[in-house]
Amino acid sequence: MFTGIILGKGVVFETRSAGLGLVVGFEADFDLSDPQEGESIAINGVCLTAKGIHGRRFYADVSPESLSKTNLGKLTVGASVNLERALRLSDRLGGHLVSGHVDGVSELQSKVKQGNFTLFTFAVPTGQGRYIIQKGSITIDGISLTVNSVDDKSFSVSIIPHTLLVTTLGLLSAGDKVNIEVDIIGKYVEKLLTNEPQGKQSRVDMAFLAENGFLR
Repeated sequence: MFTGIILGKGVVFETRSAGLGLVVGFEADFDLSDPQEGESIAINGVCLTAKGIHGRRFYADVSPESLSKTNLGKLTVGASVNLERALRLSDRLGGHLVSGHVDGVSELQSKVKQGNFTLFTFAVPTGQGRYIIQKGSITIDGISLTVNSVDDKSFSVSIIPHTLLVTTLGLLSAGDKVNIEVDIIGKYVEKLLTNEPQGKQSRVDMAFLAENGFLR
């Protein structure tokens, strides 16, 4: 698990084919203190396994599934990525619970300066619109962010200068692709409401939620 609070950026120093997948080498811009071979690390929000760790450099295998669902297949030598090491139980949960399992790829439609802030507008990934809510959490290229506004086709996030500086968001241009992970809690709630054991009917429905103050 992760929190979506980016630890630092990395640069791709090598890519090579491995069957239907890829092996990608990354160099972090921070020290990998107490690194463990085989530990999980989020790269642009994708949970991968670090191997061949040497100093600030490490490799990761990218499976065909990850290539089909994320933007990692577009990485070239010199590209920048966001990095986050796995959550420890003693860590602060500064963002939100992030699994590192990307739900889809979105496209940046626009970014507009608003004083010290920058408003980014992204397309809603196919089939994910129902999980994106105003003021809810969303993960974009591994970054925990709050949804500013949302409609059927797009959603926006307002980015502070610090986030632009320490992540790859500041490098994005209209048309660039990003990885999206929606809030996992919404998906679990939906499954619990719509997949009751055969022969049983759930007491939890929209009327129940409204009656108990969960809906307004």
